[in-house]
Amino acid sequence: MNELKYADIKVGDKASFAKTISETDINDFAKITGDFNPVHIDEEFARKGLFKTRIAHGFLGAGLISTVLGTKLPGPNTIYLSQELQFKAPVKIGDTITAQCEVMEKSDKKKILKLKTNVYNQTGIAVIEGTATVLKYEASG
Repeated sequence: MNELKYADIKVGDKASFAKTISETDINDFAKITGDFNPVHIDEEFARKGLFKTRIAHGFLGAGLISTVLGTKLPGPNTIYLSQELQFKAPVKIGDTITAQCEVMEKSDKKKILKLKTNVYNQTGIAVIEGTATVLKYEASG
């Protein structure tokens, strides 16, 4: 992997990652985190609820933001400092969601970046909106 150098990153740079959410993804996320809220794992229960079907955990979608930040932009050696999120719409089994990160601010002295971190479904609806502050660590020498 060709690592992106901090000096090469510009305000306005964007990167994204897409994934189709499966029932297995939701079940695995529940097992990993211990979040067995029935709105995520019990179709009969979920059918009676607000969304009339099971929905993915909000942080499953937010995890795709971390994928972009840690592998694409800024890329390897990125350290999360903060993440602000607003969950705007549900993600259902079969939805293809795309996390898109865009550099909004750059602080050269400390190698800190502020990025817009949004997640969209296959119809272009924002399911998550947020901002992240990250440090792009680069070893010297």
